Amino acid sequence: MQFYDDATIQQHYQMTDAIQDIKLLLKELNHVSHTERLVIPTGEGSQSMLYMPSIHFGKQMGMIKITSITPQNPTANRPTTQANIVITNIQTGEHIATIDASYLTRLRTGALSAIATEYLSRENAQTLGMIGTGGMAYEQLWGNIEVRNIQNVILYNRTYEKAIQFQKYIQDRFPHLNVLVSDNVNDLVVQSDIINCQTQSTQPVFNAKDIQKGTHINGIGSYRPDMVEIDYQILPNTSHVVFDDIEGVKKEAGEFIKANEEKIFCFEDIYGNLKSLIESSDLARSEDDITVFKSVGASYYDLAVALGAYHCLQTSIE
Repeated sequence: MQFYDDATIQQHYQMTDAIQDIKLLLKELNHVSHTERLVIPTGEGSQSMLYMPSIHFGKQMGMIKITSITPQNPTANRPTTQANIVITNIQTGEHIATIDASYLTRLRTGALSAIATEYLSRENAQTLGMIGTGGMAYEQLWGNIEVRNIQNVILYNRTYEKAIQFQKYIQDRFPHLNVLVSDNVNDLVVQSDIINCQTQSTQPVFNAKDIQKGTHINGIGSYRPDMVEIDYQILPNTSHVVFDDIEGVKKEAGEFIKANEEKIFCFEDIYGNLKSLIESSDLARSEDDITVFKSVGASYYDLAVALGAYHCLQTSIE
């Protein structure tokens, strides 16, 4: 069995690759089988283990991703999220590779937001507001700037110092960007064309009343029924609501579950999922429309980047 670590994968597999591979897999979903991910709480708050299997019958390949989320880890200089993927040749049953998946998880989540931003945001969007500057933030930024001509980035984090650290990290890698840190999330919201939320909050991280016409919102942080990130009072004012995986959001996304229960929003009213978005020929968006994308993750997205990265590594290294 081969093993590839995060550093090797990062050298050979980039955001553009992940976006392309996810789009391709969405067009081939009839060849894919997956089950809902299993989430087992292992401690207080969001501490948990996640198990996510998926198989591509067309390629005769399968994978399972095992992820641990340990929020207290940064205090010991360890990552909050750690993951590995085992890839299997389902013709022979041989487990052919184990690959680090922390980077791939961040990359695929950034690619999901990138696809949503590409189809749902205004083409002339230039200002990206980022609420939360933790472990998922960099790839969210990367995904957005791959598909839009982002010139300005505004950062907000509950711990101001962490936002300052992330600001420097971004500027070192993307010196052309104008990166600001705000100590007031409301200021960020009113100035942003695109708002990316990547937190594990149990309360809305912005006020719906501050959302401006024409804004696109990506919510990727909350993934359990007790988590609420997006202020769901915005939902009646949206033109398009899109999920990465409809069944997953119905069971895991706290803000949408609560909005549906309170009859502020109805699951039947969504535009669709990412597959319907990229296959759409009639998506109409005006300059004033407010759009929302919600991601909780699904194993077939991990399958897309796992097989894509494996193929890329096989080609590049061997």
